Amino acid sequence: MSGPESVTCHEDLVKLLAEQFARADVSLRELQTRAERAGGARLPRTTCADMLAGRRFPKKAVMLAFLRGCRVPDAQLPAWERAWDRVRVGRLPPGTSGEPPVLPGRVWTVRRWRRAGLLAAMAVATVAISLGVMAQRVTPQRGTSAGVPGSFVGASHIVSDDGRSFPRGGSSRFTVRVDPASTRVRLVRRLDVGVGLQHATISVNGVPAAEWRPLLEDAVYKWRDQVVTLPPHLTAGRDSLTIVNTSVSASGFNEFFYTVENEVDGGWTVADRLDVGRGHVAGEAAHGYRVAGEDWADVQTFAYPPRRADWRVR
Repeated sequence: MSGPESVTCHEDLVKLLAEQFARADVSLRELQTRAERAGGARLPRTTCADMLAGRRFPKKAVMLAFLRGCRVPDAQLPAWERAWDRVRVGRLPPGTSGEPPVLPGRVWTVRRWRRAGLLAAMAVATVAISLGVMAQRVTPQRGTSAGVPGSFVGASHIVSDDGRSFPRGGSSRFTVRVDPASTRVRLVRRLDVGVGLQHATISVNGVPAAEWRPLLEDAVYKWRDQVVTLPPHLTAGRDSLTIVNTSVSASGFNEFFYTVENEVDGGWTVADRLDVGRGHVAGEAAHGYRVAGEDWADVQTFAYPPRRADWRVR
């Protein structure tokens, strides 16, 4: 899909809005602040989240405020307005124009007004049912098997998280729990791939173990969960592992969330979790987390790729 000119349905519109949000590299809070400064339509964070999830068809003024907050040029906004108009017309039931009936040359009696009111109420009910069906159709499913139709991006794909980063030569250190009976252990790291080619070595209990391989930059869908399987001979029979990540890339290394998974009796389970960032210092302390050479610590709001199968990478 190239732009708003190709929009034909609600799902198309939501996808493009989500892509604009991802490209803008801005939080929902900042969008709300920008709208308040502009003095136009209000842009509450919950409204934006519902709009990006497809749960709510936005008012035109809200959509335009959102686009201006994403720094879409004013010259492009008429195309977005036309796209909004097409989707709105497509969401109305057949034969509904949205305008009140006009009977030229006749004076309406009380009975006719009552009939017109009844017809209007029936039309509203029809639209509500139609919108309800549409909402059920486009709202992403929840849970581990959740998916999205085509390339639609749902609210569960957009995540705000705080994290830290460090340059080449910097490092992070933490200790996690594992099951001594595990046969394999996986380390899963949420990272911002808007910073490409991050490369780091991993040691386990002081022994070189693996590496975080460089990933290509993605400037649109910036969240990924990178997975590394640790050597079994370094994890077997242990109930805890001390991990050290050392950056060896010019682009540095960022980390937001770690999940530790272990395989016991042929099944994978979550053994431990570490949420990195200034908002989770208690969790960091519980895991003995330390960072050397930190050059950034803040919150980011990004989107995962449209297909859940693309969230995890090696």
